[in-house]
Amino acid sequence: MEDYVISVNKIEDLQMTKDTVALDIIFQRAKSTIVGGCATILVRENRDGSKDKFEEFTSLEDLEAYKKRVYKFL
Repeated sequence: MEDYVISVNKIEDLQMTKDTVALDIIFQRAKSTIVGGCATILVRENRDGSKDKFEEFTSLEDLEAYKKRVYKFL
């Protein structure tokens, strides 16, 4: 298994459209990745196509805290 990369831009778009189904799918895959021994990495995609890594989760507790922050804005 390999690390799972989540685009924060996509998370923000899903928050704006209140697409909880898509968010649930993303977080379920992130959870599976961590349980499998890999990391979940948050990146921000820039207009020029580059990606900036700014956070990495390797524990379910950290992922759950991030998930709560995301759902707080719905």
